[in-house]
Amino acid sequence: MVSRAARTGGRCRAGRWYTGTGARRESRWNVAADAEESLLGKVGRVTVSIPEGGPGEVLLPVRGGTEAFAAWSDEPITRHRRIVVVEAISARSVFVTPLPQL
Repeated sequence: MVSRAARTGGRCRAGRWYTGTGARRESRWNVAADAEESLLGKVGRVTVSIPEGGPGEVLLPVRGGTEAFAAWSDEPITRHRRIVVVEAISARSVFVTPLPQL
C-alpha cells in the first residue's frame, strides 16, 4: 500500500499536508475558527454545585460530545440539576439558570 504522502507528493506537519508547490490542505480533524458553535440556549447538567455568586462546573453538549465549563449563577444550583446557558462569559465560562424540575 502506498502512503498518502507518497501519493500526493507531500508530507504531514502539525496536522496539515504540505506539497512541494506550497499548497496546503487541512486535515479532516482541524476545525475552522468560524465553525465554533454558540453556547447560548444549550441545556446541560451541573457536575460541581454552583454557589450563589461563585463558580461551579457544568457539562454542555458541544462539537459532537460533552465538555466541562466553569459556571456562575444568581442562585445556588445543586449537583445533577439541569441548566440552560443564558450568557457566554468567555470561551470556557458561562452564566446559567436552572431549568424547572418536572
